[in-house]
Amino acid sequence: MAGIVVVFDFDKTIIELDSDNWVVDELGATDLFNQLLPTMPWNTLMDRMMGELHSQGKTIDDIVEVLKRVPIHPRVVPAIKAAHALGCDLRIVSDANLFFIETILKHLGLRDCFSEINTNPGYVDEEGRLRILPYHDFHSSGHGCSRCPPNMCKGLIIERIQASLAAEGKKRRFIYLGDGSGDFCPTLKLREGDHMMPRKHYPVWDLICKNRALVKAELHEWSNGEELERVLLQLINAISMEESNKLFSVDCKLETVPMAAREALPQALSVPH
Repeated sequence: MAGIVVVFDFDKTIIELDSDNWVVDELGATDLFNQLLPTMPWNTLMDRMMGELHSQGKTIDDIVEVLKRVPIHPRVVPAIKAAHALGCDLRIVSDANLFFIETILKHLGLRDCFSEINTNPGYVDEEGRLRILPYHDFHSSGHGCSRCPPNMCKGLIIERIQASLAAEGKKRRFIYLGDGSGDFCPTLKLREGDHMMPRKHYPVWDLICKNRALVKAELHEWSNGEELERVLLQLINAISMEESNKLFSVDCKLETVPMAAREALPQALSVPH
């Protein structure tokens, strides 16, 4: 299953809600958040809110304890562990932040399952305050995508992953799981043979339904963690069987080729994909 890359969104995909809202609400800063929301981009607002919470005496430990309580469907952790055990390359592409994501994944025992986390930087500064920065520095230069928020274009991240794997000579099939409108742009970057798992009746599902002709990947909707686990593991199994059958077919054809001609065939045929 080493030929499968599984890309997860985080908020409302791995966990059941938005981690930013969860922290703000649980630490009693909802009113201020709602007051400031119309005045600045979301990512900038979250950095501001972490500063406000720090000034009110809220500590990093307070934030960590809140994150450890974040709701998650009981079948999501087993699904991720199973996909990892099957040899899939698991990655996260999320508009949350690194501190929130890593804290939650470590608490759930999942951090080592992921080879890469693409998200907004989040770190604790020398004053003990959590800083949250944009993935793309839109203050100095924009990413140029009109579909995505100024701080992150997930489509560009998927293109980078695709290009990196291609440069290494690795052929990979993608499975992408997401729920939000920001997951539509990367959906459009998926190719034939890839698979998109949109959460049903969430913004990305609605956008896909309205723009179905633009999507090349196969669609496999899901509604909850139980369906996520079932659909994801079925897809991994189906792709693996398909790849195994291709290799078996090549092997059978090679058996009918004379040895001298077989040795002249491109070496790629004998290299596992």
